[in-house]
Amino acid sequence: MLALPMGGFETVGKTVGLSLNIRPLYIIIPVVIAFVGRFVVLLVWGHSRPRARSSQGQSVMDQVARGVSTSAVYFVPVVLLFAVLLPFLPFSNRYLIDTATSVLIYVMLGWGLNIVVGLAGLLDLGYVAFYAVGAYSYALLATEFGWSFWACLPLAGVFAAFAGIVLGFPVLRLRGDYLAIVTLGFGEIIRLILLNWYDVTNGPDGISRIPRPSFFGLEFTRRPKEGIEAFHQYFDIPYSGEHRVIFLYFLILVLALLTNIFTQRIRKLPIGRAWEALREDEIACRSLGINPTNTKLTAFGLGAMFGGFAGAFFATRQGFISPESFTFIESAIILAIVVLGGMGSQIGVVLAAIVLIVLPELGRALEQFRMLVFGGAMVAIMVWRPRGLLAYREPTLLLQGRRRGGAS
Repeated sequence: MLALPMGGFETVGKTVGLSLNIRPLYIIIPVVIAFVGRFVVLLVWGHSRPRARSSQGQSVMDQVARGVSTSAVYFVPVVLLFAVLLPFLPFSNRYLIDTATSVLIYVMLGWGLNIVVGLAGLLDLGYVAFYAVGAYSYALLATEFGWSFWACLPLAGVFAAFAGIVLGFPVLRLRGDYLAIVTLGFGEIIRLILLNWYDVTNGPDGISRIPRPSFFGLEFTRRPKEGIEAFHQYFDIPYSGEHRVIFLYFLILVLALLTNIFTQRIRKLPIGRAWEALREDEIACRSLGINPTNTKLTAFGLGAMFGGFAGAFFATRQGFISPESFTFIESAIILAIVVLGGMGSQIGVVLAAIVLIVLPELGRALEQFRMLVFGGAMVAIMVWRPRGLLAYREPTLLLQGRRRGGAS
């Protein structure tokens, strides 16, 4: 039933109209693969077979996740060093740097959404709206008023945070599926506004010629304007288009690291602990004197702020934006990164972003089957690890327990 419409039909263009061809092999092969694969799964990993567990009752992957989280202090500096040296490694090229830049954009977006979904437990399906607000804020300020990227970057975050607070007020009493539906609607409202408010946003035509950021006033152009010195002229090196690509890579790397540091620090503050308490039990929060209204609004506002920062970077990197760049599929990808990595796990977001962004790139040789393989891999991962790849996360506070041989 699924193989027939997905792979069995092929449209062939003719002089007049289209014709429909049936491909039998494209129907038989998926059916055989699905049948054999399901048979092997039931044979090897039957429902009655227990999962491999340690003496403490944890599965093997739970132990791996715990080991990764607890030993992050050792391997994170190595990963960071590799990220810094990536543009200068022998195998590095422009395609690799561009892909790494895209991964870092989604890592930053995932960390921002992780505040709302992972820490506060508020299901947000309209996060792309804040991404769009940040992008259009920078694009309009830069093209209409001539402001630089560095002046517009904080304003993009402020405007996105304001949009997050505006979204937060109507959903204060909503939970679960109802909250998800309202946030989804908010994302669509923003997209439709961008599409139809032609006098301001230029509608479906988008905004082009968005200025690029400069390195302390040094532009990455071959022939700068009179009175302005270019990057290659200042350092007396040959011009290369890769200079700007590498600069943008380091720029998003710094922005992502600042997002991570901020999230890690604020999680240990009272507001961060209030988010986690709200996620576990809102009624208990009220009984302890925590104001759910302020707690939710701060989560929406701060999460949206980082989405706005990422949107401003996206706009300056692309040089052109349109409403088509901010559809629901973007929100779905960002939410999938958070859920797949393990809600609340910073390292898990990085791993999930690499999987979701790099996997489709590796599958380009599969042509029209690329997204089919990507979707199948996603389903397989979520069946294997329903709580995420790295679901384990260290508690914010550890209470001193009873010591051996006596009370503490």
